[in-house]
Amino acid sequence: MTGDMLLAILGGIQWTVLLTLTSLAIGVLLGAGLCAMRTSGIRLLDLTACGLILGLRAVPPIVWLFLIFFGVGSGIVQVSAFQAAAVGLGLITAANMAEIFRGALAAVHRGQWEAARALSLPARWRMLDVIAPQLLRVSLPSIASYAIGLLKDTAIASTLGVPEIAFQATHVSQMTFQGLATFAFAGCLYIALSIPVAWASRWADQRMRSRVAR
Repeated sequence: MTGDMLLAILGGIQWTVLLTLTSLAIGVLLGAGLCAMRTSGIRLLDLTACGLILGLRAVPPIVWLFLIFFGVGSGIVQVSAFQAAAVGLGLITAANMAEIFRGALAAVHRGQWEAARALSLPARWRMLDVIAPQLLRVSLPSIASYAIGLLKDTAIASTLGVPEIAFQATHVSQMTFQGLATFAFAGCLYIALSIPVAWASRWADQRMRSRVAR
C-alpha cells in the first residue's frame, strides 16, 4: 500500500471516534431514563421500559440502522448516513446502559440509602451526592467494556456509507486487491483506539475506589 492509501484509512479514525462518542452519549442519557423507568416502581413504566430494552437488544444492529436510514430516513425524516448510524447505535447502547445502570444500582448497599435518608437530604441530592458516585464506580468497568465493543461495532456504519475505518479499508482493498494488508492495518487501528479507553477506565476506577465509599 502507498502512503496515500494509508492516509485514506487513517482518515476514517475521526469518523469512528465521533460516531462512538455520539452513540455513547445518546446511550448514556437515554439509558439513564430507561433505568429510572425500570426502577420507578410504577408497573406501566416498568413494562414499557422492559419492552423497549428487549426490542432494542433482540434485533441485530445492522437491521436497526437499515430501518432508520432506508425506512424512516427515506420516507418520513431526511437523515444522513452518520445520523442514522448514531441514532441506531445510540438506541442499542441505551438499552444496554439501562441494564448496566440497573445492575449497578442494585449493587449499592442498602445502608447508603438509609444513611442518605437519615441526613434528611432531598431525593434529588440523595441521588446526586450519595448514590450516583457509587453507581458510577460500580458501573464504570462495564461501561468501558461496552464502549470498546461499541468502537468496533461502528464498522457496521460502513454499510450505510459512513467513511469510518472499515469503509475506508474496504475502498482501499478494492482498489489495490491487497485485502490482507489493508484490513490488518485497519484492525491495528481499532486496537490502538481501544487501548486508551481501557487504560483510562482502569485509571478512573482506581481513583474512584480511593475516593468513593463502598
